[in-house]
Amino acid sequence: MPLVTIDVIKDVFTPAQMEELIERVTEAMIEVEGEAMRQVTWVRIMEVEQGDWGIGGKMLRASDVHALADKQTEPA
Repeated sequence: MPLVTIDVIKDVFTPAQMEELIERVTEAMIEVEGEAMRQVTWVRIMEVEQGDWGIGGKMLRASDVHALADKQTEPA
């Protein structure tokens, strides 16, 4: 029984986005392992408290991630 764990910073994703992550990751797993495994394919999202996560030697918070996402959606 496959178990996929996704670690995210708390308050980055909305409940709807997390639901979509679960659905899409499940579908990706089923493409590889076959439909018979759907009922035993687990996907869990673990939220890490803001400030308990770092990248490049710097603390990362939800606001930092949101700022990065906003930059990606700005017109060129």
